Formats: sequence, structure tokens, C-alpha cells
Amino acid sequence: MKNLPIGVQSFEKLRSEGLLYVDKTKEILQLTSSYIVFLSRPRRFGKSLLVSTLGELYKGNKSLFEGLYIYDKWDWTQQYPVIRIDWTCIMHGNKEEMERSMFTFLQQEANFHELTFISEYASDCFSELIKLLHRKTGKKVVVLIDEYDKPILDAIGTTEAADIRAFLQGFYVVLKGNDEHLKFVLLTGVTNVKVSVFSVLNMNDITLSDKYASICGYTQEELEGDFSEYIDEAASHLEITREDLLYYIRRWYDGYTWDGKTSVYNPFATLMVFKHKKFSNYWFETGTPTFLINRLKEHGRAKTVLEPVIAASSAFDSYDPEALDDVPLLFQTGYLTVKNKKRVGISSQYTLEVPNMEVKESLMRHLLSAYTNYPLSTMSVLGQEMLQQILAFDEDGFTNNMRRMLAGVSYTLQPEDNMYENTNEARYHIIFQLWMTMLGFDIQSEKITNRGRMDAVLLQDGVAVVVELKYHAKKKLKTLLKQAIAQIYDKRYYEQFLDRKIILLGIAFSGKDAGCRLVNVGI
Repeated sequence: MKNLPIGVQSFEKLRSEGLLYVDKTKEILQLTSSYIVFLSRPRRFGKSLLVSTLGELYKGNKSLFEGLYIYDKWDWTQQYPVIRIDWTCIMHGNKEEMERSMFTFLQQEANFHELTFISEYASDCFSELIKLLHRKTGKKVVVLIDEYDKPILDAIGTTEAADIRAFLQGFYVVLKGNDEHLKFVLLTGVTNVKVSVFSVLNMNDITLSDKYASICGYTQEELEGDFSEYIDEAASHLEITREDLLYYIRRWYDGYTWDGKTSVYNPFATLMVFKHKKFSNYWFETGTPTFLINRLKEHGRAKTVLEPVIAASSAFDSYDPEALDDVPLLFQTGYLTVKNKKRVGISSQYTLEVPNMEVKESLMRHLLSAYTNYPLSTMSVLGQEMLQQILAFDEDGFTNNMRRMLAGVSYTLQPEDNMYENTNEARYHIIFQLWMTMLGFDIQSEKITNRGRMDAVLLQDGVAVVVELKYHAKKKLKTLLKQAIAQIYDKRYYEQFLDRKIILLGIAFSGKDAGCRLVNVGI
């Protein structure tokens, strides 16, 4: 059984040490028919390994590709000079630091190839290096730029942001001026940040292309084929069937799509679950998006991750990092993904949703903690208690825990995109949705029936919990709870779930006081 390539971003190291490699060279071969390419994927999705693989391919390191799809389809007699720039390895705290660090990197590249610069500035040296390599080898140059946007993203909100962007624009424009010396160019990053020079490079943005939907991440076929022994080992360790393990891995880590059809697993989380043989929020916890959580709370945009979002293709165009919009930001950082794509006239329309249980559970827990000020460390424990209390019809326990959770809710929290007349009701409705979703329910907020619109139905393992939420600043809790249950009965919201165990849940808020009523329909 080959060792897992956890943390390995070098194709040479991966292949020479016999680590497990999921063959992506079919897509890579297709990619090499382009000229200047841009690919956006979330962090820890295999972008650096892709860049490394392309580097070894163009250098002609044939032995590393033995047994792979591309092995007998590539012209190994042709070898090209490769310049690989990884912005995670270049200091970029300010413009002057970037200039010095990039100059040092380029000087080291020149020394390796026994070349001498006459220029003193990094951008000029970059141009010189391309020309000199072409002249020395007689082969056009391959340029691979990994994490091209990292200096820009790291500088957001700082006084250095404008200078850093200006430096990068001057640096990247070198590619346009050296068109005749270049064989292939790839830029990868997390986001499609607006840098003016990109418009003149005539780049092929393959981020949403169905041809490259699986170039990063693992497909279902790849998971079951390449990781077959690890699947059996983990299933045995967890004392469940292979089929059950595959179900849970798919629910937790699958679901990322960039074309609305081809679904892939998060590679980092998948590797980690096979290493540790337990389910956890591996990918999410490597970079908790505190600034995103705060943005969603402050802008009243929690519904962006609670319910499907419809977006036009223009939402994925390059954007100004100083004027970020929530939807493309959430998409490009991996917290939303394309679940459906359809043609509307001559344009494409996308439906975006949270990709899987790992992201959903983590986002809900962090958002709920942000909204309620309840400690994040004990949020999951409290939630599981409340779930069991619903199923056990423990009204007192449920109510006490709900009051504990809501004790820190701010009176001043006001959603911007409020769909309710009463902003307090909207606030509590969002908190309620976050909490229920965190528990693992399939929440269908404001589900329309032939008799009206129910607040929510929660579906889980043969149970349907039909929920009605009431808020009034002055009415008594008992009155509100009675009205909530009466409305469910009057509208017969529960009738479409008669094949399940049905629980009616009325939740009421009177000012900041809260209460519940649980009813077993018993039909």
C-alpha cells in the first residue's frame, strides 16, 4: 500500500519516493495545448502539485511519468527551460521587500543557468532571464507562477496594498513583452483578482471550464480506485461496511464542482481522513476564515451560506480586492461551489451552495458563535444536547439550553437584506437556521406547500421536524407557542411527511426570552 502524499507538493519527490499519485496527466496533456492559462482553486486543492508536475513535464523528466496516461503521448525529445515562481516563498510585506526578494530569487536562477544580468530591478531581470534562457537553449521558456495573488490578498486593508499591486502589474506585464520567447505560461491562485495587465495578456481562464473540472481534487472513480486499500482499512478500523464509509466520506468531503456536473473531493481532507481514520473538519480548520465570518455577520448575509445563491457569470469576473463582494469571495475561497449551471439566453446562470458537510457544519458553528457570542469551543456539545432534547420531547431542557445560547445576542444586530418587517424576528430566524443546520438537519427554510409557507422542515434519518417560529416583543411566550403549533395544524404542513416520524416544534421569542413546544403528531 503506497504511502499517502500528505503535505507533498513536489511531483519529483512524490514519484521518486513511490507515494500515492492520482493521475491527472490526461487533463494536463490537454492543458499544454493552451498558451497563457489561469486557474483558480481554493487553498489546499493541489494547485502547487499541478504546477510542479508541469515543470517536470516540460523539463523532460521522462522517468517520473512512467505508468501515467501521458507517458507514451508526450514528445520527450523536447526539453524546455522552466521558470517557476512561488509567491509563498517570496517575501512581500511591502514593495521594497518584494523588489529585493524577487531580485534575489531571479539572481539565483541566473546563477544556476550560468547567466549574468545587467539590470538592477526585478521586473527587468525577469525579462532578461526569459530572453537569455531562450537564447542559450534555443527553446522557448515555460513560466509557472504559483499563488500569484498571495501578495495582493495578504496586503488587503493595509497601506501597502496599492504599491504591491503596482509592483505586480509591472512585473506581470513582462510576460506580454516577451511573447516571442514563451512556450507556455500558467498562473494559479485562490482568487481572480483584478490586475490591469491581465486584460492585455489574453489569458485563457479555465476556472469554470468543464474540460478541467477535475484537474484538482479527486473524482468518485479516482477515490474508489486509487484509495481502495485505504477505504477497506478505514472501514475495518471504524467497524462499518465499505459502502457506509464511502457514503460518509462523500457526504463530508465531496461536492466541489466548477461546472455543475463534475463533483470532486477535497484532496487534503480526504487524505487526512484516511491517515487518522476519523471524520473531522480537516480542511476548514487549516484556515478558519474569521474575516469572512465577521463580514457575513456585519452585512447580515448569513443566508448566503444557508440557502442556494443564484449568480450570473459576471459574478466570477476579476474584481477589485478592496471592494470584495461576498458571493464571488465565498466561491473562490471554497465555501460556496457551483451546484448547477444552465443557459439563460446567451449567458450562463449558476446556482451556488455550500459544498459538503465539513464546510457546512464548520461555517454554521462559527457563524452561530459570532451571532450569539456563545463560546465556539462548546457550541457543538450544546447543539448535540438540544438535538437529543428535540427527539426526546424534553421541552424544559431544550428551552434552558436555547436561553443559554441566546443570552449573548446583541440587540443592535440588524440584517441589511431583511425580508421581514420585524428586524428582530429576522435576526432570530437566521440564528435558528444556523443552529438547525449545524445539527446536521436538511433545512428547507420557508418551504412552500399548497396551504401556505412553513418556516422550516428538518429532515434526518426517518424523522421530520416541522417548525414554526414566532416573535413578538410584547406577547407572552405561551400565547406565541400556542399560535405556532396551531398554525402548523391549521395549514397541515406535516401531511407530506407521513412516511416518517413527525415532530412539531414551535419556537417563540418574546423580546429576548425564548421558549419551545414539542408535539408528537401521532397520526
